Amino acid sequence: MSNVKAEELYTMGMEALRSGNTSAALEILEKAVGLERTPLVCSSLALCLAKEKLDFKRAISLCREAIKKDPKNSIHFLNLGKIHILAGQKKDALRILNMGLRYEENREIIAELQKFGRRRPPVIPFLERSNPLNKYLGKLLFKQRAR
Repeated sequence: MSNVKAEELYTMGMEALRSGNTSAALEILEKAVGLERTPLVCSSLALCLAKEKLDFKRAISLCREAIKKDPKNSIHFLNLGKIHILAGQKKDALRILNMGLRYEENREIIAELQKFGRRRPPVIPFLERSNPLNKYLGKLLFKQRAR
């Protein structure tokens, strides 16, 4: 009986999240987790926590828990990637989103990755991208439209 109720709450929570009402989605998904702690509900709740309360530590923990229980579901990687984006951790977000694509070709993950755009290779390939010489040469060449 509670399984059906948890599924209904999950559906309602996802509708609220899609419509942009994260506070309502957070409240509904917390009730759903109380009834049944499934990986899908946990990762969706994690995204709501990150968006609404900016509780990135707990959100990341919940998403990782979901990934451990259901490692081949790309939705968990999408949610974790979005949480890292919200937290300002672009490098981690790219890594996580690409990991999600290994399991399933998810259109939402592809859309998130396209928002980042493509990076050109470093000007001096044998140096790290973060090397000041590469950074400033890249900026200079970009401004002169030579690159």
